[in-house]
Amino acid sequence: MEDQVAEDLVNNSRYKVVGTKQTLKALEKGEVQRVFIAGDADDKVIRPVVSACEAKGIDLHRVDSMARLGKMFGIKVKAATAAILEEK
Repeated sequence: MEDQVAEDLVNNSRYKVVGTKQTLKALEKGEVQRVFIAGDADDKVIRPVVSACEAKGIDLHRVDSMARLGKMFGIKVKAATAAILEEK
């Protein structure tokens, strides 16, 4: 997925979560549509999210950095993972 397309998708989504704990909780509840992972995040932090996505067949998109991922999701700090949730 192209970065601009990914940013547009995030901007147009009403329901999203940021952070590994929140992303994992949403994955466990079956609420996730797509997951974003920072390319510079520590592998031990993102590994559980990647495994859960593979097990559930959730689309996974890599972003070049944690800073960019945080900015995409509208926060002022870095983020290792984030997700767009299914519309309620």
